[in-house]
Amino acid sequence: MGQGEGEVGTPIGKGEGEGSSKAGNMPGEHILEVEIPFEDLAEIVGEALELPRIQPKGQDEIQSQKTRYTSIALAGPESLRHFKRTYRQALRRQLMSGQYDPERPVIVPVREDRRYRMWRVKPQPESKAVILFMLDVSGSMGTEQKEIVRMETFWIDTWLRAQYRHLEICYLVHDAVAREVDRETFFHTRESGGTIISSAYKLCLKMIEERYDPGSWNIYPFHFSDGDNWSGNDTEECLKLLEVSLLPISNVFCYGQVESEYGSGQFYRDLNERLAGHEKLITSKVENKEAIIRSIKDFLGKGK
Repeated sequence: MGQGEGEVGTPIGKGEGEGSSKAGNMPGEHILEVEIPFEDLAEIVGEALELPRIQPKGQDEIQSQKTRYTSIALAGPESLRHFKRTYRQALRRQLMSGQYDPERPVIVPVREDRRYRMWRVKPQPESKAVILFMLDVSGSMGTEQKEIVRMETFWIDTWLRAQYRHLEICYLVHDAVAREVDRETFFHTRESGGTIISSAYKLCLKMIEERYDPGSWNIYPFHFSDGDNWSGNDTEECLKLLEVSLLPISNVFCYGQVESEYGSGQFYRDLNERLAGHEKLITSKVENKEAIIRSIKDFLGKGK
């Protein structure tokens, strides 16, 4: 650090936590690293939280190939040999030729008796879905609140990916204005500015209208905020956008209120007072990291 006398190469000293220079004779801790596929991870989450399977809407445009064994052939790979059909043919041949002995019912198939499963490739329509994550990045949303959102959206993403083969994810941030961003920007945008929530809802609706036909797509908007909004007039506009436009075209619309020492939480109360009981609106309070599991169950527990 430039303090006191010393020469080049003089050891400065060991810092806290550094290992010994001598070989040890005590066993260490052994950590087993296991890779878990996302499908298995989603299954574990679903079982732990008792999440129902989602019943998708719309199955068109996106197609996969589904193989079905629908017929029998005289030739094919041995792995597809149909043993029941093969022995039936052998029995038929022996009966017709008089070789079958009821006293000694031995059936020996020959090459001409062999039968094999034949497959047919059939186009299989698949459901497709889009998640639109909206995040309040105004001055009242701090690092802790964004970390909670990051953790919760990861598990939501994981579960929905297990339900849909074709899933797209959009990220929107807003303070007084809203804009679409990439994932990295979504979680690392610095807090600043005021809050006009309707800007996010308008952009979300515009994106759906331009890219995601509600007749073909399963639509999942998620909005995370601390519940502060600029004015009651803007809250009224948000409620109208939800009631008239967003809720009718969404599978569910999920609002997660992340508790903040600077946020009033009024928007949560306004949503529940105006739209209480609406089948497509789900609201959840996320007071801290321990509340994430409950919040995920609130959002995904209806199987929509």
